[in-house]
This record gives sequence, structure tokens and C-alpha cells, in this order.
Amino acid sequence: MRTSPWPRRLLWLALLLLLFLFGLAAVLPRLVEQGQNRVLAVEPAAVDAASRELHARLRIADWHADSLLWDRDLRQRADYGHVDLPRLREAGVTLQVFTAVTQSPAGQNYERNTLEGDRIRLLALAQRWPRATWDSPLERALHQARRLQGWIDAGAAVRLLRDAPALRAALAERGTPGGEPGGEAPAPLLAVLGIEGMHALEGELAALDALWAAGYRIFGLQHFFDNRLGGSLHGQQQGGLSDFGREVVQAIEARGGIVDVAHSSAAVVEDVLALARRPVVVSHTGVAGACDSPRNLPDALMARIAAAGGLIAIGYWDAAVCEASAAGIVASLRYAIDTFGLEHVALGSDFDGAVATPFDVTGLPQLTATMRAQGFSEAEIAAVMGENTLRFLQRWLPQSPAATPAATADNQPLAARF
Repeated sequence: MRTSPWPRRLLWLALLLLLFLFGLAAVLPRLVEQGQNRVLAVEPAAVDAASRELHARLRIADWHADSLLWDRDLRQRADYGHVDLPRLREAGVTLQVFTAVTQSPAGQNYERNTLEGDRIRLLALAQRWPRATWDSPLERALHQARRLQGWIDAGAAVRLLRDAPALRAALAERGTPGGEPGGEAPAPLLAVLGIEGMHALEGELAALDALWAAGYRIFGLQHFFDNRLGGSLHGQQQGGLSDFGREVVQAIEARGGIVDVAHSSAAVVEDVLALARRPVVVSHTGVAGACDSPRNLPDALMARIAAAGGLIAIGYWDAAVCEASAAGIVASLRYAIDTFGLEHVALGSDFDGAVATPFDVTGLPQLTATMRAQGFSEAEIAAVMGENTLRFLQRWLPQSPAATPAATADNQPLAARF
């Protein structure tokens, strides 16, 4: 009696389906990122020899890159995305803030969002993150910190900074800008961890201890949706700080952490400025006077941030600077310098932040060249490209490696010091 061929055919079909699914899982994260972190097809700005020579002498620092979110080994140079360690070295970057994204709504826009359709959960599943990260924003933040630390433990030329003395020591070892320690091995990239939205606390103030222990020192309060701390610039309510939000801000400052109000509603920023005892940053933004976009806070509020000693870090994408080009970025830098003061302006690229930029990190010499062409002084270029950030971090990161809330608390109001 002949047996039916169908069981064997079904077995082969099932095997082919499994192979297809495994192959899809291998390539899907790359395809997703290629669609999210794009480099625009725009004519690059010309970079002359004098600009390249100046760029090589700069200490460059950037406040915001979401590169830890994606399924790439940053030790390896990639031909997509915006940032990895080889490209950071080629660009001459001294210090990079790596920022963890832990939740993002499906309908992400700059006007109104609710937290529906958690896109980071889907990304965690696609990238085969640990099971604990699937439903926990806190675990997602800890996982991204562990990724960076794992590369460092495996020999990556990166130094994760947790306090100001470590930063000062690392800068002293590097010697002159662009120099190598002792003329031998390349100087390590200096890295600081930031987080984009304190919904990662999951409503528990005690979770701040876990983030702090993992190395986080820069704390964005909101992202694209309102959370338990208060309103997002892109949320439903546009409200101010909640009682829990006030507790969190005070706890961050007590430890010597830096509060980041990028994505916070105007009302939250006003409440933070009234409550804070330390300057705050806007880690990736544009300036409304240069680019009237719902992504950018009003100039009057930015002026108050600057007057309180804070930093305004200019991004590279269209919603921040309107024209996503080297010239468009430099126009916003010029406006911010003229309006808020040179010492309060820095770089906040939002590289690898699901935005399209005119270049990846290796295109940073285009900014140097464009600033030179537009009459910026060398002092202005050096300040915005990195010196303002390095000065700020040396002053406002914890001043002791063993910083505790009691050791770093400062009850003197901002208005009394600036």
C-alpha cells in the first residue's frame, strides 16, 4: 500500500517556514534601522584643508545619540545608521552621551501622543533582547547600559564616566585636543549614559538607585508621551510636574545627576526651573526663533534655561532646524549663540534617534567648515563643538566617585547663583 506524500511535504514546508522565520529574524532589525536612521541624499558642505586642520584640534562632545537601542555591535564599523566607535574616532569625537530609549508610541508625532503601541517592545522582541525587557522599561534601560559595559569589558576603547573627577583625569590623559595619551594607543572615547524619559522608573522612586548603579547620570524627564512625572511637549495634557515628578527631580539633583528637559512640556520646564538647584540641559533640540516647529520650546523659556546656567544642544534633523543640512544646523547655532549666549550652546545630534540627518558622525567636519565659512571665530567653533559641554560636565557631574545624596545636595536656589 502506498503512503501519502503529504506528511513528508508538510514536514518540508514546516522546515522551510522555520528557516524563513529565522532568516527574517536575522535581517529584520537591520531593515528596520535602515529605514529609521537615514542619511539624507543632500550635497555635503565643502571641507577645505584649513577646516580639517582646525577640526583635528577640536575637542568634540555631543549630548544625544540613541545608538545603544539598535541591534549593532558598536565596536564594528557599519554602512548604515549614524554612529559606531570607528566612525566616532574618525570624526574626532572626544565625548559622546549615549541615551537609552525605553518606550515610544506607535503614532509618534510632535503634536499629541498617547502611549499606545509600544514600539520599543516590538524592537526588543525583534532584536531578541532578554525576556525581562519585553514588558519593563526599567529592564530595557539596564539592558542598554549592560550592552555598553559589555563592550568595554571586552576591550572596546571606551571609558564610561560616572563623575567629574574621572572626566578631568581622562581629559588630562588625552593631553592636547586630538592628542593620544603618551603617543601610543588611541585615546578612548569618553562616554556618559543618559536616559530618555523617567517612565523607566515604572512609578517607583527606588528604581532610580538601579539606574544610578548602572551608570546613568543624565535624566530626561519625558519622551513622546505624558508620564507619571508630568506632561510631554508632545503629550495629551501639556501639564506641569506632578508631585512624583517633583520627588524625582529632587532625587536626581541630590545625587548630582543632570536633569534633561528635552521633550518636556513648557509647563514642566517652568516647574523644573522653579524647583531646580542645578542647571538643566536640553539635550537635543532646535530653537523656535530659528525654526518655528512644534518640536522646539519657545525662545523665552530657552532664555530662562540659559540664564540659569543651562545648555541648549542643537540637533541635526528637520523638525529641529527646519533645513536638515550643515548650513541649516549652523544657522540655528548662530541664532542660539546670538540670542542666549555663546557659553550656553552645544551639539545634540539625535544621531540614531529614528531621524534623518544630512550626514553620519563622520560628517562633523562639515559643521566646522560651514562655521568657518560663515565667519565664526575659532573660539566660537571650539565652544559649541565641545568645550561648553566638557566645562558643564566637569562642573555638574558628581564631584566625588562615591557621591551620595547627602554629599551632593545643594539647597541654594538657581537664582542665587546665576
